[in-house]
Amino acid sequence: MSYINLHTHQFTDRHDILEIVNQYPREFDATIPHYSIGIHPWYIVEDRIDEDLAIIESKLTLENCLAVGECGLDKRIEVPFELQINVFEKQLLLAEANKKPVIIHCVAAFQEVIDIKKRLKISIPMIIHGFSKNLETAQQLLNNGLYLSFGKYLLRNPELESVFKNIPDDRFFLETDTIEEGIREVYQLAAQYKNIDVETLQAQVSQNFHQVFSH
Repeated sequence: MSYINLHTHQFTDRHDILEIVNQYPREFDATIPHYSIGIHPWYIVEDRIDEDLAIIESKLTLENCLAVGECGLDKRIEVPFELQINVFEKQLLLAEANKKPVIIHCVAAFQEVIDIKKRLKISIPMIIHGFSKNLETAQQLLNNGLYLSFGKYLLRNPELESVFKNIPDDRFFLETDTIEEGIREVYQLAAQYKNIDVETLQAQVSQNFHQVFSH
């Protein structure tokens, strides 16, 4: 694979891209070759949590399921935060039991994610997708063993260049999430920021992928 797209909601089925396509338990598509599956905090429905978790658990044993997620915490939505924590923790424990990495949606709750990781003694890789914050927050997450994935905000916010430049080469991924631009455009800008060619960047992300997803 020439490109790895860590997190996308749009399956393009291109032969030169390995895409981890986000799937929801109730909208599962078995024809997608590589995917993550999880309960997004925006879409928690309290009376079907157990059913959704059972669907997730049934998919985690399949070879095509590469990760749990996206799941996580979001302080800017109306879903009660304690409920979000409960659902997030249950998904982390499923991921831990099945040795699958976790792709995390996190809004204004980075310390809580770190605290939960420590309290539950989570050992599988945890990746914050769509990272858009400052270097201090990035460093805090890296110091606690998390990985960071960049995409939308790398393209949209020039101030993120200085943050991305300082992320260790073995601790980042690239993604498109829901943006119209393709993963090639993300790679081109990321390579420019890292002052390397795209082929070198592809090799680095591939190495990171094998390190995390062969856990």
